[in-house]
Amino acid sequence: MRPPKSKRPEGDPRRLALDLLARREHSAAELRRKLTRRGVASGEAAELVGDLAGARLQSDERFAEQYAASRRERGYGPLRIAAELRERGVPDPLIGRFVDAHDPEWVERARAVRRKRFGAPGGPRDLRERARQARFLQYRGFSPAQVRAVLGDGDGDGD
Repeated sequence: MRPPKSKRPEGDPRRLALDLLARREHSAAELRRKLTRRGVASGEAAELVGDLAGARLQSDERFAEQYAASRRERGYGPLRIAAELRERGVPDPLIGRFVDAHDPEWVERARAVRRKRFGAPGGPRDLRERARQARFLQYRGFSPAQVRAVLGDGDGDGD
């Protein structure tokens, strides 16, 4: 069992922020939250994150681009990626630049995710299997239209 985090800053707040950013990109909201959890006063954390953004050491744009690309490569769809970016404090206009839910490429990505999880082309054998595959794709963040395009509309083809 881990001991509870102390409310004292773990050293220099700037060094702590730079250490976090050295590991991976963080959104401004994420970085502020992590700093305050480690004992940095919220006002100081906000000012520090603003300074880091001004020096281009922290960038919501870089974070959103890298995060979206990473999740896309791991087989997640546009709805889930956009929701996860919102949870991390990325503004909608920035999300829209890196996640276009209407891009036809998403249907091909959904098709590849379905094939990897459920096997070769041919689509589901019956309605129960079709519902199971549809739930999986929707959980992964693909839109109902993308799921229909992958599973077909009852034509039996699916892929």
